[in-house]
Amino acid sequence: MTVDYKRLYNFTKNILLKIGCSAEHAALGADVLLSADLRGVDSHGVARLSGYVRLWEKNRINPRPNIRIVHETPSTAVVDGDAGLGLVVAPYAMKVAIEKAKIAGTGWVSVKNSNHYGIAGYHSMMALEHDMIGLSFTNASPLVSPTFSKERLLGTNPISVAIPAGKQPPFVADMATTTAANGKLEILQRKNENAPFGWVQDASGNPTQDSNGVKKGGALLPLGGDREHGSHKGYALGAIVDIFSAVLSGANYGPWVPPFVAFLKPDPNPVGEGLGHFMGAMRIDAFRPAEDFKSHMDNWISRFREAKPTDGNTRVLIPGDPERDLEQARIEDGIPLLQAVIDDLTKLGERFEVSL
Repeated sequence: MTVDYKRLYNFTKNILLKIGCSAEHAALGADVLLSADLRGVDSHGVARLSGYVRLWEKNRINPRPNIRIVHETPSTAVVDGDAGLGLVVAPYAMKVAIEKAKIAGTGWVSVKNSNHYGIAGYHSMMALEHDMIGLSFTNASPLVSPTFSKERLLGTNPISVAIPAGKQPPFVADMATTTAANGKLEILQRKNENAPFGWVQDASGNPTQDSNGVKKGGALLPLGGDREHGSHKGYALGAIVDIFSAVLSGANYGPWVPPFVAFLKPDPNPVGEGLGHFMGAMRIDAFRPAEDFKSHMDNWISRFREAKPTDGNTRVLIPGDPERDLEQARIEDGIPLLQAVIDDLTKLGERFEVSL
């Protein structure tokens, strides 16, 4: 079933209003959440709305946060999200990074006391309109085992980098540091389908295709899947995100990160405050004239698009291409939702007297 974007946006905004968010925060939260559905990252869109409501019910989300800078230098800052929706805390932090970059050339902001912030790409792309490169990291629910371990110590810990171009569309990389994000497992669970090998290991550390394997005590695997395929590199990338997002800011890190998923409980002995993010903005003209850079980015993108495909038919993509294509199509044709998601949203709407 497909649902019109504006209808889904208004529904999401109204649910956020019902849990106490301000009109400004409800509109921003809906925009961030729906950006995932538009870009084809269905695991991080409205399918997660009931998860935010669940955290609010448990008093883990403050719908009226006092988001503020608690420490800063000319080019850096630490932001305290006051347990607000990560969907609004992260854009605040990225705006701080952008403003610092305007003055100092680069801006770097680490965030504590936040929650799940949607797709990383939304926040990194905020820098594009300012002729800046944007970076966005976050740590996440501890569902991932380091290489050679069966303990869950890291999150899917995504990385996004957005780079402006001139005539070409921007380069936008947005990826988990695991083979697959947990949200993709949730989609398979709704479809009652198995996961590919390399996504999950069971509670004993053995490979499994059970899409419910993590719920049964197993773990997601770092990017690469196993040591022979480079999982130590995915593990290292996830660790870097965790340290930048949380050890640097004073948020919880590693296994102490407060989980978004319902089947895990927060650690009773936290080592920090909430969940952490890391934002960066780099002014292009702090390095070279912006127009020169964007002209060469056009050249870079054009050359890679011309790369000879392996089978003669598949076009070589630039990071951001698939999401951009889907975004245009879904604005025009509507957003496809699984029946399980429709049912979940319908129940949510009935509870809060908001029509889908």
